[in-house]
Amino acid sequence: MRLRHLLSVATAGVLLAGGLAACGQDGASADGKLPVVAAFYPLQFVAQRIGGDAVQVTNLTAPGAEPHDLELSPKQLMQIAEAKVVLYLKGFQPEVDKAIDAQAKDKAIDVLTLVPTLTAAGEEAAETPELQGKDPHVWLDPTRLSTIAATVAAKFTAADPAHQAQFADNAAKLAADLAELDMEFATGLKTCQRKEIFTSHAAFGYLADRYHLTQIALTGLDPEQEPTAQSLADIAAEAKKYGATTIFSETLVSPKISETIAKEVGAKTAVLDPLEGLPAGSTGDYLSVMRQNLTALQSALGCS
Repeated sequence: MRLRHLLSVATAGVLLAGGLAACGQDGASADGKLPVVAAFYPLQFVAQRIGGDAVQVTNLTAPGAEPHDLELSPKQLMQIAEAKVVLYLKGFQPEVDKAIDAQAKDKAIDVLTLVPTLTAAGEEAAETPELQGKDPHVWLDPTRLSTIAATVAAKFTAADPAHQAQFADNAAKLAADLAELDMEFATGLKTCQRKEIFTSHAAFGYLADRYHLTQIALTGLDPEQEPTAQSLADIAAEAKKYGATTIFSETLVSPKISETIAKEVGAKTAVLDPLEGLPAGSTGDYLSVMRQNLTALQSALGCS
């Protein structure tokens, strides 16, 4: 992987001079739109909603791909270098961090620095030094995502002042949509028989914190982490203790572990989407998927 990365960087360096010529002197793309790079889906959603037809947004993580495993191609390295704004989450995708450190420090926004963060579980803090023990999944709290969006709008305006009114109007509409979503979650989860959500990995800390739930995760921050037999036995015991009716799996990751626990405790499985990316061919967006999550939570927790 290291050799492949070095070769990609070298190739991109050779191509970069020619690629930059495709941008105008003001940094606009060939079609006059502000070139923006988003590291993964929730940041793409924010960029597109705020920028509208005044921006050209490139998502580095393809639909259906797991963002943690991203390896950048020479073309993507060029896109980062050419962009006027780069949205990423430091520590979440190491290859993106390397590329930004090399050629995009002055135009990149680390969204994790824009909102209050939660601490990940102790064992995960040791395994994810880039995040310094922080839970990266801030976008699953709509109020935090709204704060991030406001800064993105300001960054877009600084890069393209001619579209200031459009960016401000779009940001206001997005803030209203996120406020409505927040209210739906707060109301929909206010009266429930249970508060414990059993998730396939520890992605829902911010959602649980915002709506007064308790997350019990089968694995840690890394969705591909293999749990020990003892940890699975402990989680099964907790599921029985709390009368869990549902063990959540998620998109982009195998549901095998969730299905194993569900079978052990006599529960069903359902999808709770961490929105790290959309499946290939999906017609949904952040708002619609979050509302699907709300419906799944209401069913699992026995909410009235």
